[in-house]
Amino acid sequence: MMRLFRAAAVAATALLFAALASAPAAAADASFANHGIANPPVGTLGLNAATPSVAAFSDTLAGHMTGLAGVTAPEPRSLEAQVAVLAAVETRSAEEDCLANAVYFEARGESLEGQLAVAEVVMNRAASGRYPPTLCGVVVQRSQFSFVHGGVIPAADRSSAAWRRAVAVARVAQAGTNRLLATGVLWYHANYVSPGWGRRLSRTNRIGAHIFYR
Repeated sequence: MMRLFRAAAVAATALLFAALASAPAAAADASFANHGIANPPVGTLGLNAATPSVAAFSDTLAGHMTGLAGVTAPEPRSLEAQVAVLAAVETRSAEEDCLANAVYFEARGESLEGQLAVAEVVMNRAASGRYPPTLCGVVVQRSQFSFVHGGVIPAADRSSAAWRRAVAVARVAQAGTNRLLATGVLWYHANYVSPGWGRRLSRTNRIGAHIFYR
């Protein structure tokens, strides 16, 4: 009798362990299957994000371009605005100093355009291959600029507003942002004189009291 009871208990225990062992596997299988079949909500995970359609992308791009169409490109600064920003007492180099002196002594009574044109002639000469290759060399060249005596540039009044403007004009000319003259313009004279060489050249501009030639 005891043997029969023990055999029944062993069999029952075996059946219980078998049932417990099979239950988690079934649950796991069901969970995996459900994850593979279910449609998770878009945006829950990055990998589940839907790929935008071509039409949607086109609409987004069109909206972006429409927005850009309403944006106005910044206008370049006027000469007056640049001079106001760049005016200074100290020059940044010997070359800039020579150019500012040419502007100051040759055209400080002229408009900013007239001053810039004089600076551009000096720069044109230095780049032409027909004159000294430096700005200082052009300015102090013999018999070219009347304010230079014996290769020496006189002292400018560096405390004046005219000098600060001349420095600014020299910087604008070097930057090339407001060009007035063609690169071949190498000569000018005041309108109250009539040098013989002017008849051999092509007149290009008159700015203030100066007439320019190439």
